[in-house]
Amino acid sequence: MWTLSGFADEIDKDFETQCQVLGKLGVKYVEFRSAWGVNVLDLTDEQLGEVKALLDRHGIQVSAVGSPIGKIKITDPFEPHLERMRRALDVAERLRTPYIRVFSFFLPAGDDPAKYRDEVLRRMAALANEVGDRPVVLAHENEKEIYGDIPSRCLDLIESVGSDKLRTTWDAANFVQCGVRPHSEGFDQLRPYLEYVQIKDAILATGEVVPAGEGDGEMIDTLRALRADGFDGFFSLEPHLQSAGKFGGYSGADQFERAHKAFTGLLTQEGIEFA
Repeated sequence: MWTLSGFADEIDKDFETQCQVLGKLGVKYVEFRSAWGVNVLDLTDEQLGEVKALLDRHGIQVSAVGSPIGKIKITDPFEPHLERMRRALDVAERLRTPYIRVFSFFLPAGDDPAKYRDEVLRRMAALANEVGDRPVVLAHENEKEIYGDIPSRCLDLIESVGSDKLRTTWDAANFVQCGVRPHSEGFDQLRPYLEYVQIKDAILATGEVVPAGEGDGEMIDTLRALRADGFDGFFSLEPHLQSAGKFGGYSGADQFERAHKAFTGLLTQEGIEFA
């Protein structure tokens, strides 16, 4: 049984509206990135309390904190960001979620990524060390233009840090936007460290984001491989069907439902049970 989740802030800024649409679709988890237009790490404790009350009222749990940790330039100061990591851990504990999404820092355009490797690894190790013995895993997403944006550097990152608190999120659309055919060129390398899946697809020629199965993300190949090896984790809808940027995207309720229908249609076609 695979578990669906999603970035419900792509539905609407209002958090209760997000919960209502998830409920309509039968989705019982949210990857929590923002509420009322405020990033998850910038919400006050009082606002987080309101979030938790709404989640409980609608019977929704949190699959991951969709944090912006690691979405700064590698040349930006790190210590203030480490403090933000501590806030993310507190939020994860309060919302009782096992994952925090993280990134591996934006690199200067045109520079050789190898130039920044040591500093990226130092920072990512510090983030992983900050977790300590908390029951949380940092799920690294392969965002375009960060150090870990292609499979080889994602692998380098995970293996070099060498912490069981740092694992990989699989985002097929982001790989496509980097010119990678995800399953053919990255799945076998990264599967040992793959714990979380983001659901969006993209067209190789243009980078346009499209619903699952409508692009070049080799979605069916990946779904079949995950089923074959017994993967049992979260699949988080991140449609980006109206707009997308470095810190989030938007789809609206209708397009979010379109993305949900596309992905669940693939699961049904493949005979995969989901909830």
